[in-house]
Amino acid sequence: MTVAKTKKMPKNLKLSKQLTLDNLPDASKREPAKITAEIQEKRISITEICCQTKEDELALKVSFKLFPSKAAFSKVQSDLWFENQLIRSVSIRIPQGALAVDEFELTPVLDMKGIPVGAHIIKVDLYELWGSGEKLSQSSRELTVDYMPQTRESLFVKVPIVKSVAGTGLVVVSESEKNIYCEIEKTTKKEYIGIRDDW
Repeated sequence: MTVAKTKKMPKNLKLSKQLTLDNLPDASKREPAKITAEIQEKRISITEICCQTKEDELALKVSFKLFPSKAAFSKVQSDLWFENQLIRSVSIRIPQGALAVDEFELTPVLDMKGIPVGAHIIKVDLYELWGSGEKLSQSSRELTVDYMPQTRESLFVKVPIVKSVAGTGLVVVSESEKNIYCEIEKTTKKEYIGIRDDW
């Protein structure tokens, strides 16, 4: 009769614990850290603000980029300020299609009728607005515009018109006076020619 030899188990072998309702891994301890990291990654970056002056208008171009991608945002709020006064607030829906990109442009046009010539401060705020009213991923950028309205006439006039000429110690002849002098000069020439013919 032969007795089968039993294999000895290694001393350093650890037996796997069977999962029970009492010793399930605590997922709640790791999840908040992951959610916090995802929230911190979301960012809006205003890359450029530029403007073009038109006739009684100011055309703005606001370029911005979403991080980590457009998929992290569904809507973005845009506030436009002129001299520290809120003049327009709009909600922008972010497209999520396959052809959509992570960089976008806003092109507001300001009606500048009655706005005085000079330097004006324009500010743009972009942020994600939560239901609680909290502003997340906020980004701001300012632009100082030296506003000079471009009138319709200036689009066609290439050479300026001289309105008046003045000089110190000089007498500048006006157009009406110039015409009178021309008439006198013509009359004088005719009289001179008549006297010469009589000789």
